[in-house]
Amino acid sequence: MRVPNRAPPGPGSGGHHQVLFVLAKCVPFAIALLVLAIEFTPAHVLYTGPFLVATPALAAVTMGPVGTLAAAGLAVAVSVTTATYNQAWGSQQVYSNFLALFLVSLASVMTSRMARARSASELSQVRRIASAAQKVLLRPVPERLGPLRAASLYVAAEKGAQIGGDLYEAMETRYGIRMIVGDVRGKGLPAVRTAAAVLGAFREAVYYEDDLVDVIRHCEAAMRRDAAVPGAVDEEALVEGFVTAVVAQVPDGHVVEVVNRGHPPPLLLRDGKVQALMPSSPLPPLGLGEFIVGPPGTRDSYAFLPGDRLLLHTDGVNEARDSANAFFALPEAMEAMPDRGPREFLDRLCQALVRHTGDRLADDVAMILADRRDEAGRPVR
Repeated sequence: MRVPNRAPPGPGSGGHHQVLFVLAKCVPFAIALLVLAIEFTPAHVLYTGPFLVATPALAAVTMGPVGTLAAAGLAVAVSVTTATYNQAWGSQQVYSNFLALFLVSLASVMTSRMARARSASELSQVRRIASAAQKVLLRPVPERLGPLRAASLYVAAEKGAQIGGDLYEAMETRYGIRMIVGDVRGKGLPAVRTAAAVLGAFREAVYYEDDLVDVIRHCEAAMRRDAAVPGAVDEEALVEGFVTAVVAQVPDGHVVEVVNRGHPPPLLLRDGKVQALMPSSPLPPLGLGEFIVGPPGTRDSYAFLPGDRLLLHTDGVNEARDSANAFFALPEAMEAMPDRGPREFLDRLCQALVRHTGDRLADDVAMILADRRDEAGRPVR
């Protein structure tokens, strides 16, 4: 699921450039006002025609065809006003200015339309490439996984993005159903690269590692190997980079086994009440394994009965804030959700999240939802 037409994020690292862009859009209209000020004062002896002729050309640089037409219309209005005020009608200079203004405006509008069409075509191509990359890196989980019904969801916080630093996967193996949800520290292409390394290692290890702890250690080793490649990541990511992740396994029997490496705990919905599956011994994220004291970690087992619903998610969900800086109440939202299938449940949960944040997600969102079916393989819900 994607969230269409999301509003751009609030001021941040790009706020300075946004202000400069808005000021550039105001330049053509400021020039028109300056010409009026000159013409209505003793300084009207200055020849202001070239300034007005330039306004539609300047508008075409920062605005679309509509904005360019607006700038051209303003320039014509100013020319008519000043020619009338200065009683200059009938002079060759006035008509030359109007002819030049018409020709420049026509060329500016055509140029602006061509630039807009080219930008739209390039953006469409980039989105197609990003969509293909998403299907490879973050493919939707199957609707049926052994005794589970499942669904996945990913929403990138960055407007127009398809993938980011969150990751998820669910696979059926001889050891049971194995799932992972993780969150890479950082943004941009380095985060995507790290997510790809962790996911690649997980997809390989789930088939031959019988211990869930070894699966997560395999992912951490792959992350370290990728970071060790010269030039693969920047210096900050190399020193401070890590990945929070939670791995869950649903073997034979009514249990779910979980290994948590610094990630928000999975949530279990049973009989309308949500329980957080907290780890018995907290462990650091992937990439910070040297801080583990003692054993490399253990699996925690929890009851996972027919009719139960398990949610694995990233902190982009539970740490999302509204305009009053209040966190999204994820457990309460799950408990209030109508009894629907996994796909519709995640869709409605995402809609509630977007409403809470005012359509301004500050972080990527990734979720996997799994329902335990009954002994005959039928959905309980």
